[in-house]
Amino acid sequence: MLIAFSVAPTVAADDTGSVSEAVARAIRVVRDSGLPHRTDAMFTTIEGEWDECMAVVKQCCDVLAQSSPRVGLVLKADIRPGFTGELDAKLERLEDALDRQRDE
Repeated sequence: MLIAFSVAPTVAADDTGSVSEAVARAIRVVRDSGLPHRTDAMFTTIEGEWDECMAVVKQCCDVLAQSSPRVGLVLKADIRPGFTGELDAKLERLEDALDRQRDE
């Protein structure tokens, strides 16, 4: 399964509204999990089995709750039993489709 999620404290650390320090603590949890992952400007996507992915998401929320009275979570899951390596494979299929369309 793939889970794309965004987690952030509702209380900013400073007057700029930045939450990057808090989010970095959550991303450290993701990186320490050993699961395949990718982080971009809006979401982090992890790949694994249901229980291990959800445990990472919960741990990220718990880490942020240590410094914020409220945590926001947005989550989207692609549940496709029997498939692994989809973090890269989905993008490869997309690029292949774009190449075919360009050649038409």
